[in-house]
Amino acid sequence: MTPTHLPGRVAIPALPEQSRTAPPGGLGPFNAAPPREARAILLTCLHSARWAERVADHRPYPDLGALLAACDEAAYDLTPAELARALAAEGLPSLPEDVYAAAHTALSAAYAAYEAKFGHGFIICLDGLSGTESLDHVLAGIRSRLANDPEEERVLAAEELRRLAKGRLVGHLA
Repeated sequence: MTPTHLPGRVAIPALPEQSRTAPPGGLGPFNAAPPREARAILLTCLHSARWAERVADHRPYPDLGALLAACDEAAYDLTPAELARALAAEGLPSLPEDVYAAAHTALSAAYAAYEAKFGHGFIICLDGLSGTESLDHVLAGIRSRLANDPEEERVLAAEELRRLAKGRLVGHLA
């Protein structure tokens, strides 16, 4: 799935597709977990109690594709207030330790400009990228997305949040 591209806007550079194959541990432990435990796992992926409850309550899932589709569906149903709370709970993307100081300074300024314009931190999924690619991806993403209007950016940030949640869940299941 490629990111949403809106007319006249560059969203973010495309990332490799997430694997739809079953994780090594399978879905069995997740499907069999008590509801409270499943919700706790899901809350580490996306900070929305309603999202976690909806995904957990629809278990068991026959395969990873069905689970990820349910994650998307539940995320699309978040209200603007729930989305705002989930975005506020996200931290900045972590970059490799060896990134030079000038890059950190530039990114700090860009993050501040983004937050001032949109009212939440910059969200971007870096799954499948190496450390050197991460920096380029973040810089390209924040530069292009600062040109968006608030509604366009809300749509893109929500898509990135969904991608982050699914990547985290796949990582947890592995």
